[in-house]
Amino acid sequence: MKVIIFGPTGMVGRGVLRECLDDPRVDEVLLVSRHSTDVSHRKVREIIHDNFFDFSAIQTAFAGADACFFCLGVSSVGMPEADYYHLTYDLTLAAASAIAAVTDRRLTFCYVSGEGTDSTEHGRRAWARIKGKTENALMRLPFKAAYMFRPGYIQPLRGIRSKTGWYQAV
Repeated sequence: MKVIIFGPTGMVGRGVLRECLDDPRVDEVLLVSRHSTDVSHRKVREIIHDNFFDFSAIQTAFAGADACFFCLGVSSVGMPEADYYHLTYDLTLAAASAIAAVTDRRLTFCYVSGEGTDSTEHGRRAWARIKGKTENALMRLPFKAAYMFRPGYIQPLRGIRSKTGWYQAV
């Protein structure tokens, strides 16, 4: 099985990467990131990519993938709504659309969302509406399946640490 991981340098992405490397069913892991993970493993192929709103230059690398774990995300705390929308909805859909265009309905897309996400897209909290809109758009793409994970808290294990200061404090 070929797996794509977006966000492999973050806390969630690192955890997903470790699980994929330990799983004998996973033959290849394609890491898509802005920065190197410094992971050396026979299963790993890494693409350092700067523009997460345009994947045309690397889109062919997604072909043949069976699963994608989209582990990118930012906190909405202190961020203007338009910026959060751009980094949550626009960025996620740019990646997912590029993948959908080359995977022939064979791929399962897993999106790490958040507890309290509003699928109606009409709630009071902007971040919840934007996450809900993102989830809804992902569900409409031509994937074999799409799963939305809404954790309220994630406990990092096996030496993995969050880059977010307030998360480390908790």
